[in-house]
Amino acid sequence: MALLLCLVGMTAALAHGCLHCQSNFSEKFSFYRHHVNLKSWWVGDIPVSGALLTDWSDNTMKELHLTIPAEITWEKLDQVARAVYQRMDQLYQGKMYFPGYFPNELRNIFREQVQLLQNAIIESRIDCQRHCGIFQYETISCSNCTDSHVICFGYNCESSEQWKSAVQGLLNYINNWHKQDMSMSLVSPAFRCLESRRLDNLTLENAVECFKQH
Repeated sequence: MALLLCLVGMTAALAHGCLHCQSNFSEKFSFYRHHVNLKSWWVGDIPVSGALLTDWSDNTMKELHLTIPAEITWEKLDQVARAVYQRMDQLYQGKMYFPGYFPNELRNIFREQVQLLQNAIIESRIDCQRHCGIFQYETISCSNCTDSHVICFGYNCESSEQWKSAVQGLLNYINNWHKQDMSMSLVSPAFRCLESRRLDNLTLENAVECFKQH
């Protein structure tokens, strides 16, 4: 897992607000904001609900609390968006609500959205480990909504030959990256346990232990 986080940190964050990046967000939330005054019997609910909707994207980024970059695949982003829009549309289909109900429901939907996004982002990282060796998948970065990609290392190798090839691919990736004069130092001495002369005797357990140490 340490290596996974390390490699994620190495990728350039090219891709504000996760859901904000989804194509229907502007239209949906414009509708929600413009119709919020029809959903409460108490005038105090209107500014509170309006502020929740206006600050939805910024608050999402504040609440994610991830130790890995907030980068999500388009497929997972669309899944989260559909779930959020469904909940919001159902809420807006209701008639006038008693005081306090509407903003509370908005907060509940917001919290559910944050949880869905956290799960989707983390699941993508975990899915990476089902591959063998260096793996790249396309994402959208929640920070500015541009396309990006995540490069990670999967441990799911079925034979010693696949494992040796995967480790050699990792070494090649690190060496190529190091030659580009990046600011982060990964090669020596941190990965001496993965040097080529030791590949014949290298096991998955030893490599994982190396990653944990460095």
